[in-house]
Amino acid sequence: MCLKPHWSIDAPPPDSVAGAAAELGVAPLVGRCLCNRGYRDGPAIEEYLHPRLARLRDPFDLPDMAAAVERLGQARVRREPVVIFGDYDVDGVTATALLEEAMGALGWAVDCYLPRRLDEGYGLSLEAAGHCRERHAAPLWIAVDCGSTSVEAIGWLGSQGVDVIVVDHHQLSSPAPAARALVNPRRMEGSGGSGEAAGDGLCSAGLAFKLAHALVKDGRRQGWVEAVRYDLRSLLDLVALGTVADLVPLRGENRILVAHGLGRLGQTDRPGLRALKEISQVGSPVKAVQVGFQLAPRLNAAGRLQDAEAALRLLQARDPSEAARLAGELDARNRQRQAIEQEILAEVIRKVQAQFDPERDYVIVEGSRPWHIGVVGIVATRVLRQYHRPTIILGGDGGLWRGSGRSIEGFDLAAGLRACGDLLVRHGGHAQAAGLTLDPANVDRLRDRLNAYARDRLRREDLRRMLRLDAEVTLGEMTRELVEQLNRLEPVGSGNPPAQFAALGLRCVRPAQRMGRDQQHVKLQVTDGRAASEAVWWGAGDAALPEGPFDLAFAPRLNEYQGRCLVQLHVLGWRPAS
Repeated sequence: MCLKPHWSIDAPPPDSVAGAAAELGVAPLVGRCLCNRGYRDGPAIEEYLHPRLARLRDPFDLPDMAAAVERLGQARVRREPVVIFGDYDVDGVTATALLEEAMGALGWAVDCYLPRRLDEGYGLSLEAAGHCRERHAAPLWIAVDCGSTSVEAIGWLGSQGVDVIVVDHHQLSSPAPAARALVNPRRMEGSGGSGEAAGDGLCSAGLAFKLAHALVKDGRRQGWVEAVRYDLRSLLDLVALGTVADLVPLRGENRILVAHGLGRLGQTDRPGLRALKEISQVGSPVKAVQVGFQLAPRLNAAGRLQDAEAALRLLQARDPSEAARLAGELDARNRQRQAIEQEILAEVIRKVQAQFDPERDYVIVEGSRPWHIGVVGIVATRVLRQYHRPTIILGGDGGLWRGSGRSIEGFDLAAGLRACGDLLVRHGGHAQAAGLTLDPANVDRLRDRLNAYARDRLRREDLRRMLRLDAEVTLGEMTRELVEQLNRLEPVGSGNPPAQFAALGLRCVRPAQRMGRDQQHVKLQVTDGRAASEAVWWGAGDAALPEGPFDLAFAPRLNEYQGRCLVQLHVLGWRPAS
């Protein structure tokens, strides 16, 4: 079962938007797309189309940034070693690599530690803190991409004489941990606890860049950083990787950082990233979609199946031969991850299909002891896409089960888990993604409680998968010049979707053509009676193909082949013509 999406076509914008877009040399249809994304006047459109680094906010606007810089300054003067305690996903690994590189260049003695997902659990747990303390006797730690709920571990470290600076974007516990500094945008007044209004939803790689920026500003103020002449822009390829992989909104500062970071990534001189691009078959220029679907999964695979050390070493690699070896290792782990994921996904879908009731089930919760805890988050994402329900998938881990959840727009999954906290051993995360640990005897109770919680907060229409389209268009409007202008929406992704349109009353010019090794893709030649276009439906599988008049939802792309550049429609869905 796969719930069919409801098409929602945005209304035309006010005339003022078209006028503002025209003054900036933007086609009316592009102006409409910008309006649909919230950019409705000249200054907002101009800022969106020209994401300049000069528009980044002062890093000291973030909470406790001054306190973090002051303590780090003391460590530099005293020559105290610093431990960067990271996390095993792409955001955590890139943030760790970024701080290790920047602080090392600026004069700090830095070591890194990444927790092992299978042995130590998520983030700065008491167990992971103990293992790290055995390896590193440093009096100052930076917990990056974790630590916002680590009350027990940070309290224990304090008793050991260790100061902890937290640099994180996840939701905070109440009470908050007693860190020396807690740099988390969610603490900012007026952000409603989300941090997005004030911090643009920065991920930890973005926050790590902000910390590096603050250290450089402080060093310049004190006069010691000029001798180093450190260029912060060299870090932006790592920021782009972490930001896109963590699915934070590509708006505001994130858009600026990723736009410039993708440019650096396309021309990167890091041996590790060059090797990763080669084995992932990613050329230049690099787009956000290639980061999300080709580069990030390979970096993530290490931490999902074992530990993330190989991913961190790849980002730190200076020798091209070592980088090639590590990239090959990550590629092999990613193929292994894909096989495990597909096996678990098939089992989950069978279980859900056997009992799913769309009128009753607002949240999906499934678990099994053999399911690998390193891939349950990806499986949750796949199930959510098929059923459009907040989804939690759990796997066995000794006497307890651990799981990951993913949510739909409008449902705060982390808040839902807090409401069920008496059933859980641990939990944390944010509105769209969260993790948890529980006794498997409580799985059914958790499912019932979360569904009751969701029914009080979601409407029936919230559970309909929406296909949001920017406008109804004719095929004749889809010119190469227009698509080149639409490419100015890049980088596209979470919070800044690509342009998507509907063409009505089409017919196929000739029978559909199957493509690909497994014949999973379909090529169509379509016409609206005035113009014709080539449409490609990637991953169509055995889905029904159009017959008779039909409406087509698509995203236009430029396809370069044998020296020719043609507009191609990437199919999002179809329906019989009304």
